[in-house]
Amino acid sequence: MSEVFATTGTIAAIATAVVPQQGSVGIVRVSGSQAMALAQTLFHAPGRQTWESHQILYGYIRHPQTQQLVDEALLLIMKAPRSYTREDVVEFHCHGGIMAVQQVLQLCLENGARLAQPGEFTLRAFLNGRLDLTQAEGIADLVGAKSPQAAQTALAGLQGKLAHPIRQLRANCLDILAEIEARIDFEEDLPPLDDKAIISEIEKIAAEITRLLATKDKGELLRTGLKVAIVGRPNVGKSSLLNAWSQSDRAIVTDLPGTTRDVVESQLVVGGIPVQVLDTAGIRETTDQVEKIGVERSRRAANAADLVLLTIDASVGWTEGDQEIYEQVQHRPLILVINKIDLVEEDASKILQSQIPNLKYKIVTAAAQNQGIDGLEKAILEIIQSEKVQAADMDLAINQRQAAALTQAKISLEQVQATIAQHLPLDFWTIDLRGAIQALGEITGEEVTESVLDKIFSKFCIGK
Repeated sequence: MSEVFATTGTIAAIATAVVPQQGSVGIVRVSGSQAMALAQTLFHAPGRQTWESHQILYGYIRHPQTQQLVDEALLLIMKAPRSYTREDVVEFHCHGGIMAVQQVLQLCLENGARLAQPGEFTLRAFLNGRLDLTQAEGIADLVGAKSPQAAQTALAGLQGKLAHPIRQLRANCLDILAEIEARIDFEEDLPPLDDKAIISEIEKIAAEITRLLATKDKGELLRTGLKVAIVGRPNVGKSSLLNAWSQSDRAIVTDLPGTTRDVVESQLVVGGIPVQVLDTAGIRETTDQVEKIGVERSRRAANAADLVLLTIDASVGWTEGDQEIYEQVQHRPLILVINKIDLVEEDASKILQSQIPNLKYKIVTAAAQNQGIDGLEKAILEIIQSEKVQAADMDLAINQRQAAALTQAKISLEQVQATIAQHLPLDFWTIDLRGAIQALGEITGEEVTESVLDKIFSKFCIGK
């Protein structure tokens, strides 16, 4: 392994978020051959408590030299191999906050442990055979999940629902390779190879790979969320729309145009998809230097968004300003939000509908009255569906690394088919078949390089 992940020795790290005056418990995790000895050095368990695996002891953490009391705590013991890392693991469950866990961690480091690298606990679990790479990545996804659906998808990966089909595909490729190599080595003793059967089997494997690749967009959406920018002229109700949607008063709402000077952000969940909503400053020509900066940021937010909500004021109608903004954002996925519809008579509404561009997605709202939000969310989900982000298999969602490996495996299998069609010798068949096997092995970790491990686990938090 590289220096970044030198997995020798006993490691320690704070395993819980450390926030001042927040959280009742803080945990310091220690893993390695000296974990038990370190715990016995620092932890005093009064009475006749037994130091056995999967027991929780009550006691005190003391400085081993001065015997100064550091914290009243619990000690959780998990001896190898029945632990997260399959090494001896102990956890000091201290009082929450900053000082207690920091002092306990410092004592661990002073008495033989070293500070864990990001993701090193999970890396050790992988190297010791407790997890494969898809499960390790599932843990990272679960920790970073932004919605219940994202958490469920991460749990599916953690439970091996991605690893199982990948391993089966790799096993099928290995079976084909064995058949071909047997013909190469023992051609005279075996019947001729059935080319059509081989091609049929490769097509089945490629079809399953295609099905798995179809979950990539969904996976990306669940992990990063959908970025939605609310844009429009000043005073059309953008901030009211954000407040009604988020059911909060995140944005200031007044009758004065230009109130919003910067981008205001809110995090929502729509149909299980995390949504980052950006309320932007009204876009218009202005001499106010501060407002100019806000307008420019609005334009940048619109260009960077996955979806734009172009909001207009129904009581004013479609204006030249609306048309100018529309021309700037029409290249983006777009929903036209006709706001303040409660201020317009039915006849005026029909006239307005004839004036605005013929867009597929148009919804009416009265944001100040909390009306029309359901229709807005329905339109957003329809756009997601139309972009085929929702995959058929909702339990699975591959990430970019896994997608790249699957794509490489599919290309290699296509090369095998081309080689067979060209009637090239059997030795040539095996070259690309081995490439497919290697690519599939990279997903689960059966074929993996140090650089891949470094890249994956460096994204983890230190205590995981």
